[in-house]
Amino acid sequence: MDQTFDLKGKRVFVAGHRGMVGSALVRRLAGEDCEILTVARSELDLLDQAGVRRWISEHRPDAVVMAAAKVGGILANDRFPVDFLYENLAMQTNVIEAAFRSEVQKLLFLGSSCIYPKLAPQPIPEDALLTGPLEPTNEWYAVAKIAGLKLCQAYQRQYGVDYISAMPTNLYGPGDNFDLNGSHVVPALMRKSHEAKRTGQKTLQVWGSGRPMREFLHVDDAADALVWLLKNYAGDSHVNVGSGQDVTIADLARTMLSVVGCEAAVAFDPTKPDGTPRKLMDVSRLFATGWRPKYSLRGGLEQTYAWFLDHVEKGQIRFGQSR
Repeated sequence: MDQTFDLKGKRVFVAGHRGMVGSALVRRLAGEDCEILTVARSELDLLDQAGVRRWISEHRPDAVVMAAAKVGGILANDRFPVDFLYENLAMQTNVIEAAFRSEVQKLLFLGSSCIYPKLAPQPIPEDALLTGPLEPTNEWYAVAKIAGLKLCQAYQRQYGVDYISAMPTNLYGPGDNFDLNGSHVVPALMRKSHEAKRTGQKTLQVWGSGRPMREFLHVDDAADALVWLLKNYAGDSHVNVGSGQDVTIADLARTMLSVVGCEAAVAFDPTKPDGTPRKLMDVSRLFATGWRPKYSLRGGLEQTYAWFLDHVEKGQIRFGQSR
């Protein structure tokens, strides 16, 4: 199969264009000579199979990026397992099947690093998939994502179509969720550091020991990698998308304080859980194609904090009760 897919003059449908990754994809695709197709949720419910078939048949995209998903934290996954399993299975199956019916030339499905076993080897290679039990706190979401990438693989094997999957690592950047009740570590630390600076707090409280290591990738780098794969990859296996580097939570917190310009000291709370000791993706398959990230961690945090400040000033990020 020819590995290259020229985007010039193509119609590219980005499903989930309002999310952090989807909006970054729209920004990145604006630099390509292609037509970007998007549709509001109020106009198309991806859970509606007939509606999805009709919309894709009418708009005839040449390529589809499936970036839409039902996402949430540990608490939501635990409380609403049906929502995370059924809604993700239905949305992705509807889009992939409709794309096939309408003879879409290329499809890229986005997964998540949570597809890998809880005790996967580090760094995590693509072939670690299905080699052990999943992390119980998000297995419903993970099972749906595994089904999605396997469906793409099945279509490719049975029909020879160019359907590929990518598994991004922990992403951060413009459009992130800064609600402390549901945010991930980077936006949570950014907001807490900002509030500490604003109120003159002397310490920044961080959960756990600070020793766990995590990998982070700026969402614009992720979007660039995804467009790169859309254009240059047609393999059978899914591809890990990450920076190839990790950092301790303690170092992340100190870097964040420096970026924000806050002089508070980091205080760890050992009564709170650390989670997995290390979670790093093996990105050798992606890097072998010639792609590399542009942002360093500090550079990416600086760009994100500038975006954060701009949106705080516009009243688009409000500060509720911290906890």
